[in-house]
Amino acid sequence: MSDDTARFQVNHAQAERSRQARDHFEDTSPVAPAVKKIDRTVEFLDLVTACHSFVAAAGRTVPGLRDRTLSEDEAVIVHQNVAKVRATLDWIETAVDTGKVDMDDELARMLRGE
Repeated sequence: MSDDTARFQVNHAQAERSRQARDHFEDTSPVAPAVKKIDRTVEFLDLVTACHSFVAAAGRTVPGLRDRTLSEDEAVIVHQNVAKVRATLDWIETAVDTGKVDMDDELARMLRGE
């Protein structure tokens, strides 16, 4: 067996054991609901932080473009990335409004750069 195969199997076994332990905790621990609430709060804060970080970074970066004309290649790259950001923002809004968090195939391909 190659080292990569063995490493994959060990990692898979560790991840499965962790998943089983988490499931057991959630099914049996009296504090599980409180932990789940904390996890959800952390996820909410992570999302808000990601949005804030993007806005702050754009607020610092865009003014630096003053008196600068991007080349055609640079503009294409920026437009492609803006399209990815828009698609991701639509995905976030859908998740918030509907609870549906699955990424559709088109968005997944776009974010992979295909």
